[in-house]
Amino acid sequence: MEHEHQHDQEHSDSSHDHSHHGHGEDFKKRFYISLLITIPILLLSPLIQTFIGVDWRFTGDMYVLFVLASIVFFYGGWPFLKGTKEELKQKNPGMMTLIALAISVAYFYSTAVVFGIGTGGHNMYWEVSTLIVIMLLGHWIEMRSVMGASSALEELVKFMPSEAHLVQDNGELKEVEISALTAGQSVLVKPGEKVPVDGVIRKGESEVDESSLTGESVPVNKTVDDTIIGGSINGEGSLTVEVEKTGEDSYLSQVVTMVQEAQESKSRTQNLANRAAKFLFYAALAAGAITLTLWLAFGFSVNFAIERMVTVMVIACPHALGLAAPLVTAVSTSLSAKKGLLIRNRTNFEEGRHVDAVVFDKTGTLTKGEFAITDFISVNGERNELLRLAASVEAESAHPIAQGIVRAAEEEQITIASPSSFSSLTGQGLEGTVDGKNVKVVSPGYIKEKQISMDEKTFSGLSDQGKTVVFLLVDEEPAAMIALADQVRESSKQAVAELQKMGVQSIMLTGDNQKVASWIGGQIGLDQVFAEVLPHEKAEKIKELQKDGLKVAMTGDGVNDAPALANADLGIAIGAGTDVAVESADVILVKSDPHDVVALLKLSRSTYRKMIQNLWWAAGYNIIALPLAAGALYSFGILLSPAVGAVLMSISTVIVAINAKLLKAE
Repeated sequence: MEHEHQHDQEHSDSSHDHSHHGHGEDFKKRFYISLLITIPILLLSPLIQTFIGVDWRFTGDMYVLFVLASIVFFYGGWPFLKGTKEELKQKNPGMMTLIALAISVAYFYSTAVVFGIGTGGHNMYWEVSTLIVIMLLGHWIEMRSVMGASSALEELVKFMPSEAHLVQDNGELKEVEISALTAGQSVLVKPGEKVPVDGVIRKGESEVDESSLTGESVPVNKTVDDTIIGGSINGEGSLTVEVEKTGEDSYLSQVVTMVQEAQESKSRTQNLANRAAKFLFYAALAAGAITLTLWLAFGFSVNFAIERMVTVMVIACPHALGLAAPLVTAVSTSLSAKKGLLIRNRTNFEEGRHVDAVVFDKTGTLTKGEFAITDFISVNGERNELLRLAASVEAESAHPIAQGIVRAAEEEQITIASPSSFSSLTGQGLEGTVDGKNVKVVSPGYIKEKQISMDEKTFSGLSDQGKTVVFLLVDEEPAAMIALADQVRESSKQAVAELQKMGVQSIMLTGDNQKVASWIGGQIGLDQVFAEVLPHEKAEKIKELQKDGLKVAMTGDGVNDAPALANADLGIAIGAGTDVAVESADVILVKSDPHDVVALLKLSRSTYRKMIQNLWWAAGYNIIALPLAAGALYSFGILLSPAVGAVLMSISTVIVAINAKLLKAE
């Protein structure tokens, strides 16, 4: 699994990023303590006193200043000094190294001034401490932003109740912790309660609200033998549920794990940001060295030259750059999770913006996978009565065609009788006795074999539309011709129309026969239809499309489509229900809704756009601020001090964070 390898590779290079919550608290504490000590440092600094027009000097004041500044440097600056050690150990210098370099140069230079090792010059303790305070604040904001973006996960976890009503062998209820439940036990879910575990309903019927988990806005009617997801909310009925999955195996845990993996998996854009940060570190070193050399060459004091050098190094610190991509990643991941899109491979998700063809599997994706009656042609008798007879016999079968006929009768509120006798005509249909009449629902093959007369023209017309036709015989006499077809999802047509607007082709790949496929393709408005494709040939079709220069996204149910999903540039699995961990896909759609493919491609495009905006915000700031810090406009009286540089940099970081959050609005 690609994301696991990615995660392993990253483990070392993001060791200081892992427990965001702990780190956030640590930065907060260091920030407040450093801020408190910085106030007396500012008041004791001669430059500040001159600036506000007071003289609070006293004997030994510089030594007090040295002690206070040392506390801020070693306590407040510790995360940066420690981070530098990690970065240098990996020969991968970056932001931490840059901050540490800037504060160290300023601190040791000021200490040399205080103890008279250097002559002249001002001490820069106030600049060291303000810089550290602002950097700590920036990091704390960063941690909070990252945690904020991850809050979708915390919200998901909150869906789970902590206790359940265990049904004991004697039928009595016992309150138990969910963690104590094991598969096979039964729990009672009372009206209005959250479902504690993934399981199967063994008793009861109720409307269940799964909107927070699957995005399905309408409550779903659940009855005996239906599966139910932990975290969904029970309606009016009382349910007895047999426990299937608990803890880490549950649907919710799988979702949370996937979202975490997606947040941790490095994307291509993130790597771009990391490379830019490394480049800026070397640029900062070079700019610092050139600044120092030039000011000294122009005859300015060592103190002034060092101050310029320190400022350059502070300004060059690519704090916002390091934040630009991860924040957008976190926001887009949690945003997609709320929409029911689970991203497993960030790189392929980002590359989704290049997709120019989406290949759909037919059954269960573009269609509902449920047969419905499209034509009911009565030959002898009244339609409702004939439908009642047919449904009464078909109610005994679990075949999709039979289920379609029964559903039609139920929808029209036709009362179904129970046949007094029933038998199956192997491969040809069903036979039963209903209200004393012999009723048969049979295939065209049976009609031909028994040479029963039928309307050939109507039958051919229906067959050519890809419909499945069955015949109703009552007391051996033809009574009706019933045509059924797999129902096309309403959202399929909308999705295809929107994809065409986006300049993306829609293609269907199905194992079904050419007639059915063409009819459905025509109804939906697809660009291309490939029918009668065997499961193992699907991957070959994807490769053929790629050879034609197309970037292909494949959407399928992830079972027989696994090789095709793996070969596509973007594999999208329809993971309705609990079967969410589809190994071969890059993205999983919780709902079986083709419209989500459109949402996914749009999110991919807007995510990339946001990342590029953020990278420009961060890098553009550095490009403009570096020459100012070096003193390029000194002759015009414009100079940036390290503290102002740090303030500007923090503003740049906040802009990047806000910009990432605005992804929600798109």
